[in-house]
Amino acid sequence: QVQLVESGGGLIQPGGSLRLSCAASGFTFSSYAMKWYRQPPGKERAFVARISTTGTTSYTDSVKGRFTISRDNAKNTVYLQMNTLNAEDTAVYYCNTIYRNSNYWGQGTQVTVSS
Repeated sequence: QVQLVESGGGLIQPGGSLRLSCAASGFTFSSYAMKWYRQPPGKERAFVARISTTGTTSYTDSVKGRFTISRDNAKNTVYLQMNTLNAEDTAVYYCNTIYRNSNYWGQGTQVTVSS
């Protein structure tokens, strides 16, 4: 079965950096695009970044130039490098893939940006 397990969240000061990881299993990781979403407190879950099977990336406007999505197919892992964090980046971050027309999500990892 498909499993996505996020890690790397935590409490970080404004201007700091974090790298999130998502370990995937249960499917041929290299054959599927991967995405990161986030859900701020009291708001809906929203798209953050996507990486295709060939490494093409896309981002929501608010993180362009600050966040970088990458993948390591040998480790079945997708990453989200987050730099210059600010309070508006506080959210639960989720890893996502669509496998056989079904959406799969991890359990999420909390990122809190606060001084």
